[in-house]
Amino acid sequence: MALLSIRTYGDPVLRKRAHEVTDIDQMIVRLSQNMIETVRNAGGIGLAATQVGELPSLFVIDPTPLGMEEKPFVVINPRIVEVAGELRREEGCLSIPGLSQELVRPARVVIRGIDLDGKEITLEATSILARAFLHEIDHLNGVLFIDHLKPGQRELLRGKLREIARKKE
Repeated sequence: MALLSIRTYGDPVLRKRAHEVTDIDQMIVRLSQNMIETVRNAGGIGLAATQVGELPSLFVIDPTPLGMEEKPFVVINPRIVEVAGELRREEGCLSIPGLSQELVRPARVVIRGIDLDGKEITLEATSILARAFLHEIDHLNGVLFIDHLKPGQRELLRGKLREIARKKE
């Protein structure tokens, strides 16, 4: 397994939509394994393929930082089936290092996708795990968490975002 480079704010790949995965081949398996290793090494919870410069519709979640003993989730071609409630909470992103903001997201989510065995899976999550699922699905659609902020909030972050984008160059 190998650590992958996490793309940061300003990289055009973060604004691209991921492509549907039609064949779960060795490239997809290896990518997911490398993404799990990368998110663990970075101290994060989730990572979408677009964050490492790849375009298959795939994300991984490592629930161990949340105190959960479950193995990592690998979700291919995820789609949101149901959302409920609201939860206001601080949110950050490995692709926007050093920046976090309070954001309202659904408190509960049900998603469907495919696992590495090609089987359809349905996952239900609440609280921070629900937030992580939604955050990663956003990435696969070219959406960053800062896109959910009110214009005034985003304006206050403009300097910090410019600084992150400059470091990338």
